[in-house]
Amino acid sequence: MDIFESIWTTTLGTINDVLPIAAIIFGFQFVVLRQKPANLGQILFGFLWVLVGLSLFLLGLEWCLFPLGRLMAGQLTDPVFIESTLQAGETAADIDWLNYYWVYVFAFMIGFSTTIAEPSLIAVAIKANQVSAGAIGIWGLRIAVALGVAVGIALGCYRIVVGDPIHWYIISGYVLVVLQTMVAPKIIIPLAYDSGGVTTSTVTVPLVAALGLGLSETVPGRNPLIDGFGLIAFASLFPIISVMAYAQLSELRTAMTKRGNKQTRRNA
Repeated sequence: MDIFESIWTTTLGTINDVLPIAAIIFGFQFVVLRQKPANLGQILFGFLWVLVGLSLFLLGLEWCLFPLGRLMAGQLTDPVFIESTLQAGETAADIDWLNYYWVYVFAFMIGFSTTIAEPSLIAVAIKANQVSAGAIGIWGLRIAVALGVAVGIALGCYRIVVGDPIHWYIISGYVLVVLQTMVAPKIIIPLAYDSGGVTTSTVTVPLVAALGLGLSETVPGRNPLIDGFGLIAFASLFPIISVMAYAQLSELRTAMTKRGNKQTRRNA
């Protein structure tokens, strides 16, 4: 009965959230444009599936992804597990940030894998490939963004473990972004900034948020409200850096190839 009650409550909440969006879209269509949309029946049927999908997704977050993220964070920071990483002769008093290396490895891998599976990133990568006539590779962009998210989340977990203020990391990151923007290829800059936003979507955010809260609850001396949030900011910032770096490296490789071809022709 609790399961059915949760499904019913979540579905009603989803309908209340989505109805204003539908009212605006159909209101503009019928009142402002005064035109009946083509394939209205198909649109309504698709809208119904959107409600079903969102409801099931929210239930999945509540029942699976959030508990899983917290569970993994709790297990990786369990005092018994951390003490097992100590060298011979070391005691619990010798524990420092290096002993949490499995947390950083897990954060890197979960950040990479969830970003690769992010539907919004896949959509942006496909459109970027089409608009650029193949100049921007789908997998190249996805891997570049995923590496940025992975590094960002791993660094964010390090910040939680050591308890550093978040603003120094964010300020330093955006200073680097501004410097990169001045020298990166112009074709990639808007896409790089958008890539930082599309990563914080349906797959990545739930696990990352749960991981941050789980770490802050289990690492001694951390406050979930102060330290538990902020990982999503890292996941948004570092893809901008990695995508522009990807474009800069591609440009450098192209320039080196052209230079090598010219040198070959001269020698010939």
